Amino acid sequence: MYEVIVIGGGHAGCEASLACARIGHKTLLITGNINNIADMPCNPSIGGSAKGIVVREIDALGGEMGINADKSHLQIKMLNSKKGPGVRSLRCQADKTTYPENMLKTLKSEKNLEIKEELVKELIVENEEIKGIITESNETIYSKKVIITTGTYLNADILRGHNKFKGGPHGEKPSLYLSESLQKNGIKMRRLKTGTPPRVLKSTIDYNECQVEQGDKELLSFSNFYKPAYNIDEQIPCYLTYTNLETHKLILENLDKCALYSGLIVGIGPRYCPSVEDKIVKFRDKDRHQIFLEPERKNGNEIYVGGFSTTMPEELQEQLIHSMAGLHHAKITKYGYAIEYDAIDSTELKMSLESKKIKGLYSAGQINGTSGYEEAAAQGLIAGINASLSLEDKEPLILKRNEAYIGVLIDDLINKGITEPYRLLTSRAEYRLLLRHDNADIRLTEKGRQVGLINDEKYQIFANKLNQIKELKKHLEESKIEATPENNNYLESKSSAKIVGKTPALELLKRPELNIKDIEELLKEKYDSLISEQIEINTKYAGYIAKTEAEVEKMLNLEKKKIPENIDYSKVRNIATEARQKLDQVRPLTIGQATRISGVNPSDITMLLVYLKKEYPNE
Repeated sequence: MYEVIVIGGGHAGCEASLACARIGHKTLLITGNINNIADMPCNPSIGGSAKGIVVREIDALGGEMGINADKSHLQIKMLNSKKGPGVRSLRCQADKTTYPENMLKTLKSEKNLEIKEELVKELIVENEEIKGIITESNETIYSKKVIITTGTYLNADILRGHNKFKGGPHGEKPSLYLSESLQKNGIKMRRLKTGTPPRVLKSTIDYNECQVEQGDKELLSFSNFYKPAYNIDEQIPCYLTYTNLETHKLILENLDKCALYSGLIVGIGPRYCPSVEDKIVKFRDKDRHQIFLEPERKNGNEIYVGGFSTTMPEELQEQLIHSMAGLHHAKITKYGYAIEYDAIDSTELKMSLESKKIKGLYSAGQINGTSGYEEAAAQGLIAGINASLSLEDKEPLILKRNEAYIGVLIDDLINKGITEPYRLLTSRAEYRLLLRHDNADIRLTEKGRQVGLINDEKYQIFANKLNQIKELKKHLEESKIEATPENNNYLESKSSAKIVGKTPALELLKRPELNIKDIEELLKEKYDSLISEQIEINTKYAGYIAKTEAEVEKMLNLEKKKIPENIDYSKVRNIATEARQKLDQVRPLTIGQATRISGVNPSDITMLLVYLKKEYPNE
């Protein structure tokens, strides 16, 4: 008898099982192939726009992805470093051998966690409550909570050209029966698609014809708690090439031969990670598209052809690859393909990621309709935390949209649902100036501590950082910069107005043309960059932050207006039929949540408020 069973050993399953075990609950991680735990079947990277902030949030809450990425990367860089702090985000090239090896070691070291190699065919449900699982070898295993994190393995099909066959990533055996069990228990499913590009032999690429992409020349890390420890000069470069008119002509002349346009594919693919065929068809005005050549392993021979996901038959993939600069003689080691799989309708979940229909059943990752390792890991962590809190009869951890990108992700899934694999973008976060890379620990570490995932060592590091920020701010408020010829000459060199008398350093930092490095120069001092970064951002963006926080306050006021769980929406007069259906399907807990449901308009909210005031005057 286990307290929690986690089905699936991908990024969601790893975070879910580690969270449950570390909080103190006896956990079983059951997966089809132990060697594929924390596997990266597609892109060899962690992070990216918005996603890198999610990894920082996972780390701040006590998850493992950030720490493991820091141990395993080949190259790391800060994206959008020259733009505002609200869109900066880390991305690393991860070693596809080292990353899963390190994660497996971490899993095996947890005393409350067991790992079993087996596929699950059925859920045991009694009176709409989960009781355990039945494996494909007919073994019955009981537990109080079950978390499904099966990724793209549910009833999966591999598609290439006109060929279609049952298989998960790497062509492995998919999970063939669990979808049927979910549907039998009233869970609505949908069919989705994703894909992967070809891999080519490293030694067959002409790098002289490509543009080199190096890692950053400063030490960077996903973890909020540990200093980066790698050799900057030993980072492995990526390379950039492009499709061209020849590539596009080949694709357009052979669309009938690819799985995507031949009618073979039923599932809907990710809008923000389209196949190369899709890009050429939908953007015919473009003469070329970027293609990234990314190393998969430090000591490996394969290069991932990023941006070239395809469902073309093998012989055409050869021609297409050979049409691009640097790849004229490239040898393909693995052909691209699409994969179709079953996913849960995410509007059937609670904000805790527990099923609305089966008590004690949680789901996380691509089974919930998301794309990406980072979105999966974030959901796995939240599902693991909430399954554990439920075992302890505690309230679930629900992150709000102003608290974390993870909150934005889950809120979008539950309230808006998905018609295609969901991908996090900075544009989805209306409070992104508050949800920055640099302040993930400040936003979430206390919450990680409360649920039991931030140990004393990490918490002390966090507390020291807060104290240093407070002390440096006070120091800059009290430190005066004198109007000496030397200082005014320096200000002039920065196109900044001269000062008269003594000016507080923090006041000078408000000037848009000056930064914290200038203050260090003027005061002849040197500060810890992680500490001074907080002071600089909060000082320079104080007005924008205050405006955003005022918007958050309005949102939170709507979140305080509760909606009774037993409300009968058929009795709410003068609301649109679509709104009535969506409200009844999602069953929002607050007016704030109701406003974010697709198809529910402001007029519908007004009528709902009128109804609540009349029928529930004391709530």
